[in-house]
This record gives sequence, structure tokens and C-alpha cells, in this order.
Amino acid sequence: MRWMRAAGRGLLVAAVVLAGYAGFGARGGPDGQAPPGRGPMTLVTAGDLTGYLPPLIREWNERHPGERVTLVELPDSADETRAQMISELRSGSDRFDVLNIDVAWTSEFAAAGWIAPLERDRFPLESFLRPVVDTATFESRLYAVPYVTNAGLLYYRKDVLEQAGEKPPRTWDELARQARTLAPRHGLGGYAGQFLPYEGLTVNVTEAVHSAGGSVLRDDGARVSVDSGAARDGLSFLAGGVREGWIPREALGWKEEESREAFQDGRLLFLRNWPYVYAEAAGDPRVAGRIGAVPLPGPDGPGTSVLGGSNLAVSSHSRHPASAADLIAYLTGEQVQRRVLTEGALPPVRAALYEDPALIRDHPYLPTLRESVLTAVPRPKSPRYDQVSLAVQAVAQDVMTLRQTPDRAVGRLARELSEISRRG
Repeated sequence: MRWMRAAGRGLLVAAVVLAGYAGFGARGGPDGQAPPGRGPMTLVTAGDLTGYLPPLIREWNERHPGERVTLVELPDSADETRAQMISELRSGSDRFDVLNIDVAWTSEFAAAGWIAPLERDRFPLESFLRPVVDTATFESRLYAVPYVTNAGLLYYRKDVLEQAGEKPPRTWDELARQARTLAPRHGLGGYAGQFLPYEGLTVNVTEAVHSAGGSVLRDDGARVSVDSGAARDGLSFLAGGVREGWIPREALGWKEEESREAFQDGRLLFLRNWPYVYAEAAGDPRVAGRIGAVPLPGPDGPGTSVLGGSNLAVSSHSRHPASAADLIAYLTGEQVQRRVLTEGALPPVRAALYEDPALIRDHPYLPTLRESVLTAVPRPKSPRYDQVSLAVQAVAQDVMTLRQTPDRAVGRLARELSEISRRG
């Protein structure tokens, strides 16, 4: 499921005993009954692509025999996972207790009443990277807790730039010039992102719009703000790359993996993608030692990434919400978060880990990633996010295939988003 691999390649859960908490044990409360709100739980997630989730859940279960967790893995597809979760939640089923959801689903699930609000004081949110907390809120209330974060980075071929005496681009103009002039000398494509019409295209377009100083929606989806010069500039940057040839036409059919493979195959000078690419490419002999990563560029300097990752939420129908909250606190504790990074190469949400010298030595991209996360923004918040995303994808596809001008496209998108908002 690419929203986890894109957002990090799968749910990674590690185990460490919560400080001061050992569960209520096998006997439970009086007469062997579990205290109110406590008992066995089900954790639902997309398919675990990492291979070590079940053993770690068993470790939790050994330490909390009265609050055992059953893991339910849904298909390795964002759309299928979301559909199956929603089907259960709409029915009022209490099958799921803790849900591992894409950060972009939090507003939709909260507005529908499918996930329960959480007490802010229960979780050390001040220890998290500031922007990731915003992905877990809706209408100023906390409805989830960040578990894994993500931000887009610009990967580049160090050897090519060094040979030309160039530094990595900080602006769109620098990126376009280098992609247009340096890449062809080495038989490379210039620049690619995730431009197939799917969630990745929404991410890339949102990043371009925000990098130019604009936005798609404001006020948790209550106000459409895309009809702006900044949005036109963002779309013009992408369309210009296709028109001028420094964005290869074949990139219009790429998702995360296709674009990563093109970069590791030595077919691209620049690539926008998630942090998992660094570990993949650094270990590939075809490009090992010849890659670097910097924050995404913008019109006049560093741009703005969109936050990826996943949040942990408690189902409104959970029979054991107290246990569910403890499980979430456990999974987002610092020691677990450390293992999320060291064993899974996923970006953690705990700020202190990005300044740990030992971790930086083993994961040299951490300072760049921290910089990108701290300036990143959530995807457009809306109770109807799926419809919003589809509208963005359709309009952006027409722009990048040069079927519609950015100016007309922005007006069209504003009208479509306003209609989505009116449907209520």
C-alpha cells in the first residue's frame, strides 16, 4: 500500500513497555473482570509489507495478556483499505478498535463520526514534530495521534552536478535550467515526480501550489482558496516541464515505484519522492555514492512539501477505548519510534530523534528530512477528501497533458471544489 510505503512502506510496530504501565493482566479487575473500557483489541491496517509486525504484536500481547491485540491486515492498496474500513465503520460494527489511517483520511473519518476524539493531555504532543500534529486534528480537536510521518525530498545525481560545478537547485528556475541543460549531456531525463492520476498527483500538485504561496482549501475544507495566482504558477511550473521536455512524457504514467526505479536505473537527474528512496538508492550499486537529497525547490527558494504518513485513531464503536488509547501511546512512544526508524527506515514523529547524532550517522538524510517536515503542510482537509483529491487529479492531468491551460484549469478546479463543498 503505497500511502504507507510512500508514506513509508507499511505499518511498522515495535514493542517496549510503557513507562509506569503494565496492563491489568490476566485477572482483570474485581472478580476477574476487565475494568471499564479495557479488554482485547483489534488493530486494523493495510497489509504489512515489512514482515516483522506480527512478532512485535505478540510481544505486546505477552506483556498485556488482558488486552491482547489481534492484527487485521487489509489489502495492500489505499483505496481498498479505505473502502473496507469505511464499510465496517458505517455499519456500526465494533470489529475494529485502533485504525492505522492515512493522514489525509483523518478529517473525513472525524467528520463522519467514525473515530472518537482523544484527550490531548493523554499524549506528549509537544514532543512531536509540530506540523504532524495538525494532520491528526479536525475542527481544532484531536482525533488521532501521528504514528509515521513523511515529506517529499528532491533527489539528485551528485556526480552530474559536481562534474558541471553546480550546486543542487533551490528554486524552480534552477531546477528547470539544470534539468533542461545538464540532463541531456548524460543521456538522462530531467525531472520526475508522481504524475499518474492517483493520490500521488494530488500530492505533487498541492506541493507546487503551496510552494508558490497558495493553497487548495482553507478552514478545514470550508473555504475554496485555489483560485489564485499561486495556484496558476504551480500548475504552470509542471506544465512547462512537460512542454519544454525536461519532464519526460513517460513520467505522466509513474507512481512512486516507477519513478524510483527510473532514478535508480540511472535514467533521471532529479526525482521528487519520499524518504524511503534514500535507503533504496544508497544500497544500489548503480547509483550508490552518487545521490543526494535536498528540500523541494520553490519559486524563490526552498518550497513546501506535503505531509505523508499515517495516524492512529480509536473507532467510535470500540468497546475498549481506554486500552486502545494506551496502545496508541505505546506505539508512539520514543523507544518504539526509534525502532520505527532504525528497523523500518520510516520517518518517526518524535522530534528528538532527528537530532540524535548516532541516528544521523546511520541515516544521513535526517537533517534534510527534518527541515522538510517542519515546513510541510497537510493535504487539503475536507470531510469529502476523496472527492477533492479526484477533482485535483482530473484537472492536473489535463494541465500536464497540455489539454488545458493552467489559467482555465484553476478556474475549473475552483468551481468543482465549490460544488463538492455545497453537497455538504
